Amino acid sequence: MDSAGRTHLRRDIGFVGAALMVLNGLIGAGIFALPGKVAANAGLLSPWLFLVVGLFFLAVVLSFAELASYYEQSGGPVLYARDAFGPVAGFATGWILFVSRVSAFAANATVMALYLGSLEPWFATGAGRAVVISLVTLGLTWANVLGVRDGVRTMAVFSILKLTPLLLLVLAGLGEVTATTLIPAGPYFFEELGSTALLLVYAYVGFETMAVTAGETKNPRKNLPGALVRTVLMVGFLYFLIVLVFVSVVDPVDYGTATLVDVGRKLAGPVGAIGITICAVFSIGGNLSQSILAAPRLLFSLAENRLLPAPFRRIHPRYSTPDVAIAASGLLALGLALSGTFVQLAVASSLARLIVYIVCILALPAIRRAAPDRIRDAAFRLRGGYTIPLIGLGICGWLMLHTTRENWFALGLLLAIGIGLYALEKRVLQSREQKQE
Repeated sequence: MDSAGRTHLRRDIGFVGAALMVLNGLIGAGIFALPGKVAANAGLLSPWLFLVVGLFFLAVVLSFAELASYYEQSGGPVLYARDAFGPVAGFATGWILFVSRVSAFAANATVMALYLGSLEPWFATGAGRAVVISLVTLGLTWANVLGVRDGVRTMAVFSILKLTPLLLLVLAGLGEVTATTLIPAGPYFFEELGSTALLLVYAYVGFETMAVTAGETKNPRKNLPGALVRTVLMVGFLYFLIVLVFVSVVDPVDYGTATLVDVGRKLAGPVGAIGITICAVFSIGGNLSQSILAAPRLLFSLAENRLLPAPFRRIHPRYSTPDVAIAASGLLALGLALSGTFVQLAVASSLARLIVYIVCILALPAIRRAAPDRIRDAAFRLRGGYTIPLIGLGICGWLMLHTTRENWFALGLLLAIGIGLYALEKRVLQSREQKQE
C-alpha cells in the first residue's frame, strides 16, 4: 500500500518471468499441428519457411520491444494506442486483444481435453471433457488470484515439462536429417504462399501480452525488450529444428495428416507417441497459464483508465492481484469453452492481433516524440529510423490480404459489442459528474 492506504500491484515478475510469458505465449497447441499443414504446401522448404517468416516477423517484435521500453505501467498495446490516438482507440485495441486472448484460452482448453483423450477417451467427450476444461480453467484462475508469483511459477513448471520432450524429439531426430532435407534441391516453388505464411505466423503471435504485465515486472523498461527479442529468436530456431526433424522422419505423402505424435512414434515407438502427447498437454497448459495471467491485466488496465466499470480495477487487499478481472476472465473463458460459442471469436483472433500490431507500430512515432528525454535516452531504440517498423507494417498488411470476409464480419461484431460497453461506461461517468454539479 502507499501512504494513502491504496493497494498497488507488486513487481514480482523478473527477467525470467517475462521470458516465460513470451515463451508460453508463443509455444502452445500450434507447433503440434502446424508442421504437417505447412509441409503439405512447402515440402522440404518448410523448416526454412518457418525461419524466414520468423525473421521477417521479428520486425513486428522489435517494434514492440521499443514500445515496451517507454512504459512501466500495465497495459501494453492499450497504452500505446491510447497515448497516440486517444482513449477510444486505446479501448478498442485493449478490448480486441482481451477477447482474442480469452477465446484462445477457451480453444486451447478444449484442445487439451482432446489430447488427453488420446490417452483416455473419457477425457475428450461429454462429462470428462467438461471436467478437464473446468478443472484447468478454474485451477489456473485461482492460482492467479492468489498471486502473480504463483502464476509465474506455474508457467515455469509447464515450460520445463513441455520443452524437455520437444528437445528430446529434436535430439533423437537429428540423426534422420540428411543433406537433401537440410538443403533441398530446386526448384524452390510451392502453391499458396500467402495462405501458408498466414497459417505459419500463428506460431509467432502471442508475444505481445508480455507488455500487459509491465506494472508487475521489475525494471520493465530493461527486462521486457530483452526477454522479448531473445525468447522469440530462441523459439524461432527451435521451430526450425522441430520442422526439420518432421520433414526428415515423416513420409512426404503423409505430410498433410501427420503430427508430432507420429514423429515420436516413428522415433521411439508407443513410448515416443505417449511422450509427445503428454508434451502437448503441458505445452497447452503453459499457454493457458500465460493467457490467464495476461488477459485479466488487459481488463484491469482498461478499467484503471476509466474505460470499463470500476469493479474491474479492484485489487485484492491481501494478494495484491486484480481479482475481479481475473475471475471475470476465467469465468468467460470457461463459459466459451464449455458452450463452444468461442469458435468464431477464435477464428477472428488472428486478424484482431494483426490489427493490434498495426495500430501499435503506427503509434511508435508519436510515443517517441512524447517521451521525456530521460526515458527516450534509456529506451530500446531501433536503428535505421523507421525502417524496421515499416517492414513490420508491410508484413502485417500482406498477411491481412489473405484473411476472409467472415473473419472481418466477426471482428466487426466484436468491435460493436466493445464500443457499446465503452459508451455505457462513459454514460455512467457523465451521470456521476452531473450529480456532483
